[in-house]
Amino acid sequence: MKILIVVGARPNFMKAAPILKAIREANSRRAEWNEEIIPVLVHTGQHYDSLMSDAFFADLELPKPDVFLGVGSGSHAEQTAEIMKRFEPVLVKEDPDALVVVGDVNSTLGCALVASKLVSRARGRPLIAHVEAGLRSFDRSMPEEINRILTDLISDLLFVSEDSGVRNLRAEGIPGDRVCFVGNTMMDSLHEHEDKAEQSRVLEQFALTRGKYVLLTVHRAANVDERDAFAEILDGLDRLAASHRVIFPVHPRTQKQIHEHGLESYFRPRRIDYEKWDAGIQMVEPQGYLDFLCLIKNARMVITDSGGIQEETTALGVPCVTVRDNTERPVTVEMGTNLLGGTRRETIRAAIQRQLQFRGGTLVPEKWDGKAGERIVQILAERLMAQVSLYVGRPEAQIQENA
Repeated sequence: MKILIVVGARPNFMKAAPILKAIREANSRRAEWNEEIIPVLVHTGQHYDSLMSDAFFADLELPKPDVFLGVGSGSHAEQTAEIMKRFEPVLVKEDPDALVVVGDVNSTLGCALVASKLVSRARGRPLIAHVEAGLRSFDRSMPEEINRILTDLISDLLFVSEDSGVRNLRAEGIPGDRVCFVGNTMMDSLHEHEDKAEQSRVLEQFALTRGKYVLLTVHRAANVDERDAFAEILDGLDRLAASHRVIFPVHPRTQKQIHEHGLESYFRPRRIDYEKWDAGIQMVEPQGYLDFLCLIKNARMVITDSGGIQEETTALGVPCVTVRDNTERPVTVEMGTNLLGGTRRETIRAAIQRQLQFRGGTLVPEKWDGKAGERIVQILAERLMAQVSLYVGRPEAQIQENA
């Protein structure tokens, strides 16, 4: 059985790594289907810089990609088209039994679209599986929302990370036999690497005290592309920054927007005791997976617009303020760790004040137990073996084999 797995951006790496690990473990014990699974890892290069990608692959113990497409950046249309153009010959050459796409980036939709229209295989197109299916923000102005909806529509297997995904897919009329509630593969990565992350020296590097700093990430286009919108969020953080160290690993695109919008004044050190930098928003370089996980785990609070970070803070019981008006991961709010702060300064300030009083959560969503990758591989293998049995039994298959 050959399974082709696509990654395109750093959040995909944490979601795909547990699946690749589960495949290796299944092969080592020659699981009950008694057939080797051959994984082929394709990195589209949708978001790519060699230093950060290499760090994530090393931290997550990911194998070197079998195929690197080197797509790069561009508009949504340009990027998706380039992904499809470069991916099609790879799919034809590899001729996999299944294609696994993860998350909601352009690579996810582009590669799923190519596979859904592939007609060159004698036994039909590959089975398409979407990991992290069913998540909905119900905000179609978000490009990721369009990617999620369309990928789910054309996928054969929908691997769901939280109960809201099951409800959403049911409401959209997706047949139940295509939906599998397996848990969250990002939590598999977190559980496996949490202890190793504690050995990181990143706190020492930035002179941070556990539980005394705030971690910030902002990168979504809706938040950073327009100066007024970005300044509104930074104004919402201003009071916090007057009394706390705020560490801000800056996405390269966000850093560019800061300079183009002339917002550098928000990122100045503030000295409370006049001897050291102990308050203010401090921009730092993007961090590798283990260093960033250490920063999350030891923060007093996290402020973010990232979906994955909402999940990681929930798993770790760390208070989180999401600077968005909605979330496609409502379980993080239900667990109590995450609070939607909106994008206006007053609502952000209110959410921050509330979360500063919150001392951490203890509830963990169902099936966030570190075994989602195992469940996915088990279901994939069983479904593929069933397809082989059906194929071999068809008269037209016998004719092709005899020919």
